[in-house]
Amino acid sequence: MATLAALRGTAAAIAEGHAHTMTAPHAIIADHVFDGTILHHGVAVVLDGARIAAIEPRGSLPDTMPSRILPPGAWLAPGFIDIQVNGGGDVLFNDQPTPQGIATISRAHRRFGTTSLLLTLITDTDETMRAAANAVQTAMGSNPSVLGLHCEGPFLSPGKPGVHRRDLIRTPEPHHRELLTAWRGGATLVTLAPEQVPSDFISELVDRGVKVSLGHSMASYAQTRAAMKAGLSGFTHLFNAMPQLASREPGPIGAALENPDAYYGLIADGLHVAPATLRLALRGAGHPMLVTDAMPPVGGARGSFNLQGREITVYDGRCTTADGTLGGTLLDMASAVRNCVTLLGARLEDALRFASTEPANFLRLGGRLGRIARGFRADLVAFDPADIAVIATWVAGQSSD
Repeated sequence: MATLAALRGTAAAIAEGHAHTMTAPHAIIADHVFDGTILHHGVAVVLDGARIAAIEPRGSLPDTMPSRILPPGAWLAPGFIDIQVNGGGDVLFNDQPTPQGIATISRAHRRFGTTSLLLTLITDTDETMRAAANAVQTAMGSNPSVLGLHCEGPFLSPGKPGVHRRDLIRTPEPHHRELLTAWRGGATLVTLAPEQVPSDFISELVDRGVKVSLGHSMASYAQTRAAMKAGLSGFTHLFNAMPQLASREPGPIGAALENPDAYYGLIADGLHVAPATLRLALRGAGHPMLVTDAMPPVGGARGSFNLQGREITVYDGRCTTADGTLGGTLLDMASAVRNCVTLLGARLEDALRFASTEPANFLRLGGRLGRIARGFRADLVAFDPADIAVIATWVAGQSSD
């Protein structure tokens, strides 16, 4: 990575008459820059291609360096990382497990500050799972927003299916181990019910680089603890589709909240979980992560969509089946951050960590994503702190506007 002194020389050469593009060293100047840990004031973030070169006092930049000055009061923060995205831009990943479908979904979410994501495939056939993995692997070659694949199912509990098709929920067979571990194109997350899989299934997935999360499960506290000992470290949409915390049976929720190594996704839309309950989760020993569980209407124009043969209607901020079952959300990450502050009372800095630094660490990508620091990929979001309205995003140094 070039030093700021070297970048000064490059900027001077540009100023002497060489045409430049945004791949040349340039700076983003903001009144407030949150780097994932510390809030800086009146500084510049220097980008060199796809990477961050430095955070410098605004006055230390050479006059010749191209700079973008954000509006007064704006914040610049690490781009949001969403590990549970079912769809967006009127596209459902299960219906279009293709690079083109992925491009539409990632573009829709980028408007709301999401600079990287896991495409999430809910319970489906083996054929669709293979198509999804192949599409994600292909998309990663040209779309830096794509971090990998999240298989939410099919190894779930029939007792907690949510909107997952019961007829496709199944227990793993030998070929599933290879199916879930064969590709090495990026991060793989598998949400499963630990009580529904063989005792060695979780440990084998983890040993082969897969992140494993509990979800749509009827597991007891003891079963959850055993799964965590085998390597399970995540909890998909904590509180939803799992046994609730009880006085004599803490269940998965108790196991998650007491463990400092646990990472739990929280849907902060004010509908899936009561704000008071989410506030308790923020006080747990583990690591909260904001997720959207977003469906096709996010960033789209349609008022309803088809989910594996069932009509999902959008009404009063909800995505529901005819019987009232919640089917994903209309939530975007900027709104999740806003709700974390306004509904849950979190500091803005903490809400931003839950939307970027924590999911990056969960995916073992915390050495290059989720912070604004020298050498990290230049994934950034600029926003108005009053309402978390997104001004601009950068993915691998490329601006959205």
